[in-house]
Amino acid sequence: MEYYAGTYEVIVIGAGHAGCEAGLAAARMGCLTLVLTISLDSIALMPCNPAVGGPAKGHLVREIDALGGEMGLNTDRAAIQMRLLNTGKGPAVQALRAQTDKRVYQENMREVLENQENLHLKQGLVERLLVDQGRVCGIVTANGARVMAQAVILTTGTYLRGRIFLGERSYAGGPNGHMPSVNLAEDLTGHGIGIKRFQTSTPPRIDGRTVDYSEMVMQPGDEGMRNISFFSPQIKRTQYPCWLTYTNEKTHEIIRANLSRSAVSSTFVHGQEPRYCPSIETKVVRFADKEAHQVFIEPEGKSTNEMYIQGLSTALPEEAQLAALRTMQGLEKVEITRAGYAIEYDYILPNQLQLSLETKGIAGLFTAGQVNGTSGYEEAAAQGIIAGINAQRYVRSKPPVIIDRSQGYIGVMIDDLVNKEIEEPYRMLTSRAEYRLLLRQDNADMRLTEIGREIGLVDRERYEQFIKKKQEIEEEKNRLERTAVPVTEETKKVLAEAGSAPLPQQGISLAGLLKRPEFNYRKLLLLPMDHPVLEEEIKEHVEIQVKYDGYIIKQQNQALRSKRMEEKKIPERVDYYRIEGLSNEAKEKLALYKPQSVGQASRISGVTPADISVLLVYLEVRMRQAKQAEAEQ
Repeated sequence: MEYYAGTYEVIVIGAGHAGCEAGLAAARMGCLTLVLTISLDSIALMPCNPAVGGPAKGHLVREIDALGGEMGLNTDRAAIQMRLLNTGKGPAVQALRAQTDKRVYQENMREVLENQENLHLKQGLVERLLVDQGRVCGIVTANGARVMAQAVILTTGTYLRGRIFLGERSYAGGPNGHMPSVNLAEDLTGHGIGIKRFQTSTPPRIDGRTVDYSEMVMQPGDEGMRNISFFSPQIKRTQYPCWLTYTNEKTHEIIRANLSRSAVSSTFVHGQEPRYCPSIETKVVRFADKEAHQVFIEPEGKSTNEMYIQGLSTALPEEAQLAALRTMQGLEKVEITRAGYAIEYDYILPNQLQLSLETKGIAGLFTAGQVNGTSGYEEAAAQGIIAGINAQRYVRSKPPVIIDRSQGYIGVMIDDLVNKEIEEPYRMLTSRAEYRLLLRQDNADMRLTEIGREIGLVDRERYEQFIKKKQEIEEEKNRLERTAVPVTEETKKVLAEAGSAPLPQQGISLAGLLKRPEFNYRKLLLLPMDHPVLEEEIKEHVEIQVKYDGYIIKQQNQALRSKRMEEKKIPERVDYYRIEGLSNEAKEKLALYKPQSVGQASRISGVTPADISVLLVYLEVRMRQAKQAEAEQ
């Protein structure tokens, strides 16, 4: 029996990383919001690695933070190690990665949700969507609760018809032993939503007391205290180390001998696994010439001995997992606390989405996270905040917020999902962004905080902190550009020690000196003159802006040219099959994806530059005909 269980403006199904950000965004923007989760104990669960950030992923987290999201703040609260990666490379690919205490991360995020105004958090298994005349209007739970809403956000992760595989065994289930969502997946199909299957795997966890760390290479955190969030207070934290070991030929022999018993390398699982985070079985087969693969031993938290095995995702039988582990240096006497497993699940074909993450077929229904075919906590949370923002905008009859490819990695990811055919779980990579130098992790706040403030997600305290930082950066850049380097013996000594050429006769500004490859901001401070006392992140931002000024301007110009294509809007009702000159493939793809702009159309696979030229001519003719008809009236 069904019963009426209340009315909300927004319902969020799921409380993983996407659901948390979606629920918080909608509630903070003033919508009465309900977050429903299969288990209140699994809020913000980290079923895979206990870490946040890294290349491209760290960029996403900082963009979430700049918009007013919670992941960065919560990561800093739970962090037990922080490292800046790719320090030997350019600023475009450098990114922070935090090792977290996963239990603390969950507890803190749950506390934030429970105490958020306008947000109600409840346990329940959603089985049906309520749709009326093409618009979502509520949900029904397994217990018969009928809850009404103007917008629904689907953030079900890997739970839709989830199935666990461990060796030859398989059974219905979600991550970490939770129940799957079966009926909802069937209901979505009944509403005409296209679904396919993906799979991913997770490594075993081990007892840290059975590890010989003296045989491994320590991976410590950075000495300086860093935060992922732009708004976290500076705190001192104990840096817990990670450890590095390697597989070897004995490991590979055991894996090869058990391939037929592993779900990910047999015919048991039909869903495609991630290419960029493959199982150890796949790595051993695909890279047969490699004698060893890196394996990182990472702490799961401060109050547990359990350790995570990064780089050893697997669905081998448990006894084979243990045998393989014991061939590695430092793990000869290791004990497994939880066996690794593979999980196969349904995902929604993301070409059914608009750039706002609202589905094209059902008005008011938004989707975010792994249910859209992505992988990773960070990708999920980034979609979650956009879905939450746009659900609120939908309810308030306001236009959606769209982050474009030149504004953020969030824009790159969503644009890729909507416009490109994905054949494997999507992972954010720096190589996917054509404007990498504009989309650095250090300037995410400069790019997106104004948007967060405008839509009401960034509060006054955050905004004032941002304005102060922005002013300090501009003031320091101006100082460097207008201040000449003093010609003194001490200056000559600083230049000589830096391996830098003598000062030119016409003189040089501090900015000009900083542009020299061998010079950095730290060496600039050695010059005999007064320098302002600034935070490290401001110095870092100024140095990048000055050093890469020419390249940044070049990319900005490229982005402006691309923006003109985005501004050429395509009317909603266009019969592509009647446009002469378009290739048959372009007609099919354009009719399927229904792009909103010429720029979006140009990124659809199968649509060629020649097709875009034909489309531009068609739109121009159509516009002239409309103007002529208007003039005749």
